[in-house]
Amino acid sequence: MDLTHLTDEIKIVFFDIDETLIVKDKDYLPESVLPTIQQLQQKGIIPAIATGRSPCSFPPKIKALVQQTGLNTFVTMNGQYVVHQGQVVDKLPIPTQKIAEVVAFFEQQQIDYAFVSNEHLAVSRITDQVRSAVDPLKTAYHIDKDYYQHHEVFQILPFYDESQDELVASSGILNGLKTVRWHEQSVDLFDVQGSKARGILHLLGHLGLQKENAMAFGDGLNDLEMLSTVGVGVAMGNACDELKAVADFVTDHIEQDGIAHFLQNAGLIEG
Repeated sequence: MDLTHLTDEIKIVFFDIDETLIVKDKDYLPESVLPTIQQLQQKGIIPAIATGRSPCSFPPKIKALVQQTGLNTFVTMNGQYVVHQGQVVDKLPIPTQKIAEVVAFFEQQQIDYAFVSNEHLAVSRITDQVRSAVDPLKTAYHIDKDYYQHHEVFQILPFYDESQDELVASSGILNGLKTVRWHEQSVDLFDVQGSKARGILHLLGHLGLQKENAMAFGDGLNDLEMLSTVGVGVAMGNACDELKAVADFVTDHIEQDGIAHFLQNAGLIEG
């Protein structure tokens, strides 16, 4: 794929958050990110966020970036909730009855869990294991085992390591759901049809755009469908090997301004 032919086709660029826009553990947002977003906007290209996070759990520096730029296009919770200019374009909550079934299993197995909505993160209890996964998200959370009975829940975060993957997979509770591991102590659990790609396709349809008009940057396993679906999929230099294998391009490491360098080389922003 030739970079020189990208400029006219691309109308929207999707960015994952963790390890793509920001280094989570260091709370480091490269200085190049803000002017990159602003230059895309000046060119009439829509910058959008596509993340596994809920809007309520955006890192403070990403919330500030959104405020500074007026960025208003979001594919959140792995494609379960899609918003453009304040309008909900698509949402895919988990049915309450299904959540009750899942919760009963986790309670039986003494596996802690969290509910993720657009507004809140509610946990079954607070333990060292829960803290190790959730605290780095820099998100307020509270204890409420009954949260799902009164709110739309788009993701469940059960807290278990890889040694229990087979137990959960063979239990039968995953019918209609899928898991994507995002932390050594936790996975995202959401609708089997859900993915960032699904949310992006709904958004593109809403905007009257084609896949060829979209570019996306990511680093992790929950970016596989996204990078395989858009016209130009770009893996960060720090991305996992599985993602690099499906990407159209691999750019520099996040801490080496990988996003800015790629967009400059593509002619979408100035150097």
